[in-house]
Amino acid sequence: MITHYPIWSQDCAKKYLSRTLNTFLIHGNVHDLVSIGSEESAPQFLRLHEFLADEFFGARDIVLFYNRASGVYFRDKASREDFEQALQARDSLLGTTYAASLPKDPVRIFSILESYFRLRLGQNKSVALITEHAETIVPMNDAGSTGVEDRNALVYITRWAQDPVLLGGDFTHIILTENLNDLNRTLIQHPYTSEISIPHPDASARRRYLESEIPVDEYAKVFELPIHVLAQQTAGLTILQLQSLYFNAKENKEPLNLDTITQTKKELIEAEAYGLLEFVESTFSLKDVAGHRLVKEHLQLTAKALREGDPEVLPMGYLVCGPVGTGKTFLVQCFAKDVGIPMVKLKNFRSQWQGVTEGNLEKILHLLEAMAPVAVMIDEADAYLGDRSASGDSGVSSRVFSQIASFMSNTEHRGRIIWFLMTARPDLMPIDLKRQGRAEEHLALFPPQNSDEKEELFRAMAKKTKIKLEEEVVPELLLSDSYHLSGADMEAVLTRAKFEAVAHGKDSVDLAMLEQVIQNFIPPTYPEEVELQTLLAVLECTSKKLLPELYTQMDRQELLSRIEELRFRIA
Repeated sequence: MITHYPIWSQDCAKKYLSRTLNTFLIHGNVHDLVSIGSEESAPQFLRLHEFLADEFFGARDIVLFYNRASGVYFRDKASREDFEQALQARDSLLGTTYAASLPKDPVRIFSILESYFRLRLGQNKSVALITEHAETIVPMNDAGSTGVEDRNALVYITRWAQDPVLLGGDFTHIILTENLNDLNRTLIQHPYTSEISIPHPDASARRRYLESEIPVDEYAKVFELPIHVLAQQTAGLTILQLQSLYFNAKENKEPLNLDTITQTKKELIEAEAYGLLEFVESTFSLKDVAGHRLVKEHLQLTAKALREGDPEVLPMGYLVCGPVGTGKTFLVQCFAKDVGIPMVKLKNFRSQWQGVTEGNLEKILHLLEAMAPVAVMIDEADAYLGDRSASGDSGVSSRVFSQIASFMSNTEHRGRIIWFLMTARPDLMPIDLKRQGRAEEHLALFPPQNSDEKEELFRAMAKKTKIKLEEEVVPELLLSDSYHLSGADMEAVLTRAKFEAVAHGKDSVDLAMLEQVIQNFIPPTYPEEVELQTLLAVLECTSKKLLPELYTQMDRQELLSRIEELRFRIA
């Protein structure tokens, strides 16, 4: 009977059999269940340490585990007895008492283990060591700030990776960590170590778990949707989280429908991301967006392509630019509602502690891959993402930029992870992120161009603010050519009108009150900044047909000259 192992474990075995590597950095979904099975039997779901000890290294003579809290422990009684026998002989020879009290700190235990490995490999025994929570043993630190114990532990691990005796014998060292970037960079970049990533389970793996572990009659009592739909809707969850979902619903006798599963999934993923990822929800669709007709039509076609299963025709990402207050964030949220895929917003993942920033970002990117298809929204992208040349923080910003840029350009993500980078100053964003292959499509948003668009904006904002108007009439002042309000300004006017109504004990706003509020409203005055942001959006747009007619006739050289003049005056 042939047992089918996960692809990541097959990759690990192939690299080991090349006889040039014995040290593997396994990271990613390391706390989940591992699925194994055969064509003749149902799949089994094992904890990772059980899979490694009993299946992957099942033929090894000796299998040991080590972590700081538990110290050394063993796969079976035979391995423990063999180790204790060797330790007693070592104590007799060197006068130590380690057999009575085995240390847990990495430096002393690694010294003992090294002697043991050499002894048993010399006797043609096969040995595997699995080091858990490696980020607590060789953490990410600058060379100058690494403690003596961390340095010594690093020396042992890197020496084992290239030691001829260990490479020549049947010895494997598995190093487990959730985030690869939490480990010392010297270990990651070492030529004699190999990185192996464990992905989150895909839809087929989740379905296998549901079909093999939950009886059919039990499934019908707990879930109110077909099994294939549940497997699709739980993208981003681990097998353990899926298991928890099932047992909680079963024990509480609360059947789960699509809405409750979606809400629970969001809570679980946000918790797993340490609160660095936030789901964005909108009750509005693109039909509720005022103005931006050409851009809306373009995004509606994009949504249609996704719904019809044609992700390969989509750009890798969008750069949405335009002056402040033109509704960039609202537009993207409405797109997510139309397309029917989850949208997440990246929160501040940067930390003052060494190595934490890169680890946080690695965790986020790993989750995004698991959640696909998903849209990712980054507001104020010019300030949020940094650039490759950033300095003054020990290279953290440049490494973060490289991680994001590399992830965005992975063509396997086309149509599965859609990026929306929003900014009013696209000129401040690095070209690396704006080029083709990353944020490929550049959309430009502008304030209302005519009275029809102004009226549409007024009615859209009235719906958004839920204001009660006594008369369905748009004040003439708002429609005049001499009066210009952005979407944010219009929302502020209507909110003030609601306040005036409440202050006067009224449930609705009459036309006279609304006109008085409009006349009293003084919009923020930064005309040159707004003009600069507008012209930059014109310059940045990658599709001439998406520009309003006013801007398609502009001479490009005059446009560049005016932008330079405005930059000089504002500076």
